[in-house]
Amino acid sequence: MPSNLEKLRNIGIMAHIDAGKTTVTERILYYAGKTYKMGEVHDGTAVMDYMEEEQQRGITITSAATKCPWKGFDINLIDTPGHIDFTAEVERSLRVLDGAVAVFDGSEGVQAQSETVWRQGRKYELPCLCFINKMDKTGADFEMSVSSIRDKLLANPILVQIPIGSEDSFAGLVDLIRMKAVFYRAEKLGATFEETEIPADLRAVSSRRRSEMIELAAEYDEELMDVYVHDKRVGPELIHAGIRKGTLANKLQPVFVGSALKYIGIQRLLDGVVAYLPSPQDKPVLVGHKPTDKKKEIKVKCDPGGSLVALAFKITSDVHGDLSFLRIYQGRLKPGTRVLNTNRDRRENITRIFEMHANDRRLLDSAGAGDIVAAVGLKETLTGDTICDPKKPVCLPSITFPQTVINMSIEPRTAAEKAKLASALAALRREDPTFKWKTDGETGQTIISGMGELHLEVLQHKLVRERGVNVRVGRPRVAYKEAIMRAAEAEGKFVRQTGGHGQYGHVVLGISPLLTEDRHWSGENEFESRAGSDKVPREYIPDVERGARDALSSGVLAGYPVVGARVTLIDGSYHAVDSSALAFEQAAAIAVEKAVKKAEPVLLEPVMRLQVVVPQANFGAVQGSLLAKRGLINDCRVHGSMQVIDARVPLVELFGYSSEIRSATGGRGTFTMEPLSYEKVPEQLARQILI
Repeated sequence: MPSNLEKLRNIGIMAHIDAGKTTVTERILYYAGKTYKMGEVHDGTAVMDYMEEEQQRGITITSAATKCPWKGFDINLIDTPGHIDFTAEVERSLRVLDGAVAVFDGSEGVQAQSETVWRQGRKYELPCLCFINKMDKTGADFEMSVSSIRDKLLANPILVQIPIGSEDSFAGLVDLIRMKAVFYRAEKLGATFEETEIPADLRAVSSRRRSEMIELAAEYDEELMDVYVHDKRVGPELIHAGIRKGTLANKLQPVFVGSALKYIGIQRLLDGVVAYLPSPQDKPVLVGHKPTDKKKEIKVKCDPGGSLVALAFKITSDVHGDLSFLRIYQGRLKPGTRVLNTNRDRRENITRIFEMHANDRRLLDSAGAGDIVAAVGLKETLTGDTICDPKKPVCLPSITFPQTVINMSIEPRTAAEKAKLASALAALRREDPTFKWKTDGETGQTIISGMGELHLEVLQHKLVRERGVNVRVGRPRVAYKEAIMRAAEAEGKFVRQTGGHGQYGHVVLGISPLLTEDRHWSGENEFESRAGSDKVPREYIPDVERGARDALSSGVLAGYPVVGARVTLIDGSYHAVDSSALAFEQAAAIAVEKAVKKAEPVLLEPVMRLQVVVPQANFGAVQGSLLAKRGLINDCRVHGSMQVIDARVPLVELFGYSSEIRSATGGRGTFTMEPLSYEKVPEQLARQILI
């Protein structure tokens, strides 16, 4: 296996909004020699925030990929958004990465969205470094930030650095491994730094912190443990080895410190990336399965000499066709290759391959296992699809995304733009798995769905700016769902007798609620067949499933989709001549509609996890307002001069909350929210909604 794989790192930068992710990324690109002018988020000149919308808002909306060198290593780097409305960008990026850097605001510690992205990283078992940023900011508190990582994220932070000063006095850092003080020169944009002896007032605490670091790392390295318990001198190489083993095992999270804005600490963070985060070879073998049989597992090894296996994790529209971002897990990919999309059972062509640098690209002759590239030529491939060698088909675990929580009506301003709107919406759907659209059968309106008001607003601007479709939009509305409270059975028959062949389909279906451990309805619906082939021939089972799922998509109370239901085909009958796919599809739809009505259908609404930060003087008023909104307050705590409130509140109560919180706190209050669950609407409110 080529040794250069050991010198490759695939990492993501993740954090709460405004923690400084993109500024950290811009500094990394500058120090790595990838850019020659440092971009700034506040000036709208950040390289990785290349969309016009991102530059105007000063936030990251879409994940951007680049590749940069560092001390003989190659780092594939993805900068992800911090705003919850763009959580799909984080989800699909973390799915294909090998490690991550979590950035925290030194004055805030772990914030609401920090917890969300951390959970996403844990789901994919990503080894992670922590970077406590903004140590120059008013209120910066290193100890508080480390404690919040330990307490809120249930992580095991291991300090490899401590800051020298904080707020206005923040000047540099102490490297606990080499026991040196490091000071950066702002006039050189931090590109040069000076190592000195540790200041006298920090020597005692540095020695204590170093002992704690070695003790933690020794738990994961026998050689280090032996040296440590026998009081021998512990060299930097041994410490690095112990920390690396603990980090790769997801047992330790090394903590770095700095200020990206003031050019402090970024080079040492890059050293940590190559020292502690895994290469593609260090990751466990990925397990896929045969496309025709999920029980037959296939191991996918990071071997450029194997058969091709890659995952499409992002699609962006381009003037020359869709640009498909691929993580290659096995084999090599070359332009002109014929590949198989196992999710759609389609053969596709790879015409060109690119290495990406934000929205710039460099043409490649080939790419191998471990690489992250973009390809042109894939016409039917969507996010989460597996691309492989047609002779050795394999299907990788796909990417799951949260359900949409908000709807909005949209219509073209002129009849001439109606056709353009449909194709533009289809393109946006290919790009964004958390965006959905449909045409209301009763009103003829086009309804778009997304993760929040900002998400839909950005998509609307995309339609106008990038697609040239001028649209009018309605007011945002909550995306209600329906669910069932108990199990039920129903029979569905579809019989039509005309001249010649008729239509005959007959099924008996059972339906039951699918509940998670915390007694919430699961988002996905499931289907299984228990009927023998003498009752319903095997070739009609997919048609029964299609009819059942179509019926669930429109509900019985008010046309909202039914979620968290398992449909079971129990019995049925067929006619040797008259039975058809259409007849069984219709029979299943009839049976499901009857069964849902019997199963005590209820209305569900999205509930959000809300974190509000307000001055202590306004705490009572804001708390009272949340309770009036049917909110449930989980936690309140003091943070400096501010009060932090954690609550869960129905989304319908939070429309326009940004204006309300500004008004109630004189502009000093802020809040963040993310989808938490779908829960039953109180009966009195449900009756008003369903009128």
